[in-house]
Amino acid sequence: MDTNLLKVFITVAKTKSISSAAKELEFTQSNVTLRIKQLEKNLGYSLFHRTNRGVVLSNEGEKLYPYAIDILKKIEEATVQMRNINYQDVLKIGSTQTFTTSNLMPIIEQLNEDFEEMKLEFSVDSTLNLTEQLLDYKLDIAFINGNPHNKDLEILNIFDEKMVLVEPLKKQTGNTVFVFKKTCANCIFLENYIKENRDESYKTVALENYELILGCVKAGYGVSLLSPKIIEKFGYTDYVKQTEIENYLDTHLVCRKDYLPVIHKYLRDISL
Repeated sequence: MDTNLLKVFITVAKTKSISSAAKELEFTQSNVTLRIKQLEKNLGYSLFHRTNRGVVLSNEGEKLYPYAIDILKKIEEATVQMRNINYQDVLKIGSTQTFTTSNLMPIIEQLNEDFEEMKLEFSVDSTLNLTEQLLDYKLDIAFINGNPHNKDLEILNIFDEKMVLVEPLKKQTGNTVFVFKKTCANCIFLENYIKENRDESYKTVALENYELILGCVKAGYGVSLLSPKIIEKFGYTDYVKQTEIENYLDTHLVCRKDYLPVIHKYLRDISL
């Protein structure tokens, strides 16, 4: 089965539109239509119903869709594995925003020095999303908060990343929890900590900007949970109160157990 036809089929199914699929694939609409017809001819079934608002999958199309996704995923995995069979040609790295801001650059510089020919690709996201990308073979490794406790993942390394509770230094603390993203592990931990240790009710606000978070805390609007390196990087060490609290958010470098990078031994020894 022609994987190029499957790719067109998946794109049309996702966008529910021939024209939108053509734009995404950078094909002409007639080219997309021709490829869908070719795939339908090969299979002997109509894969879409045409409507005034676009296209929708037929029963046969719905049955084919998960297989098409799986086929392309396996082919991509095989391509990467064969390309990296003797050396790491490409390393797809995922990282939380916290680790990216505080610690990732020294590791990138070290990788660049030791593997000059290796290409690096990056994804910065929450621990939850990075874990899903790892499990879907979209990443080779990921720096995530805490131990994932997943039977399919292997821990390659652990980096000490103790977070501190950040509060105003001279002002009364407002009842707001400031986080980078509401789906991040830091947010979940801090919300639970506040519920267990504070009588007042707090609302959670995501700002996705560490300097803005620190500015709001300094002004007395609320609290946050951050790495001391981030506080120092943005020049707020002397302007906010930092309290060490027991937490388990050290950064874990993880990968799939069945998808170890060729340089996994190197990654186990890397340090900050």
